[in-house]
Amino acid sequence: MDTIRVDGSSCIRCGRCVKVCPSQIFVQEKAGGPVALSKPENCIVCGHCVAACPTGSVAHAEFPPAKVHPVDYAAMPTPAQVELLMAARRSNRALSQRPVPQEMLDRIVAAADLAPTATNARQLGYTLVTDPVLLRRMSEYTLGVFGKLADRLSHPLVRPWLSRLLPDVYRYVPVFRKMRREYAGGNDRILRGATAVLLIHAPKESRFGTEDANLAYQNASLMAEVLGVSQIYMGFVLTAVRQDRKKGLCRMLGLGGRRICAVMALGMPQFRYPNYIDRTPSPLERR
Repeated sequence: MDTIRVDGSSCIRCGRCVKVCPSQIFVQEKAGGPVALSKPENCIVCGHCVAACPTGSVAHAEFPPAKVHPVDYAAMPTPAQVELLMAARRSNRALSQRPVPQEMLDRIVAAADLAPTATNARQLGYTLVTDPVLLRRMSEYTLGVFGKLADRLSHPLVRPWLSRLLPDVYRYVPVFRKMRREYAGGNDRILRGATAVLLIHAPKESRFGTEDANLAYQNASLMAEVLGVSQIYMGFVLTAVRQDRKKGLCRMLGLGGRRICAVMALGMPQFRYPNYIDRTPSPLERR
């Protein structure tokens, strides 16, 4: 079959496919008129046309009937339930030694992969690390990058003028050194005892890799919260990756040609928060 086809015998000419197609492949000259195709080769395989059609009249080679499912909107969580989930989600750093069950990890990654991507590029990749040896090497890699950075920032010829230009950066120098001391004493303040780490990455040339990864991260974070899995944004690891010109972590994980855009530590919590706290709302400007 052609990649896209409209079954004229069942099409009710509602024009939904015309309205939702981002590539303007579907054409309807007037309301209620027949639907035609224009340059179907421009399709970005988003599936909007198939999802929007109420009669199943749009056939797409990438979305056979087995992949198309009706939406039961009555089964959707209520707005209050979604608000509670978002309000309750927190980074819980009190982790137990219990590993996260594999089926939970699979659902978290699957949730991330449901997130939208710019132009439906679908270029994100997911690397899930559960090997204790690799997890330890990730912490040591991060501490190593920070150690070198702290040494450079503390150089007597650099510190006098750079500390005035980058005071926020210098605030972290004693933090970096304390983390190294604590790690030597058996306290990992990087991964916090996480038993899994999810890295979300994109091709180096991806224009919206970081934005796409952050959307995927949010999906994964909310799924983890529902499952009772602690999730912690690994800002230190991501900062180390960005500072490291040699791309040591990418080489360690076999991610040549990829750019790590988001990192999430996962673990089973010692307890769950019994309360959530109202946050101060950010200013909203209406125009």
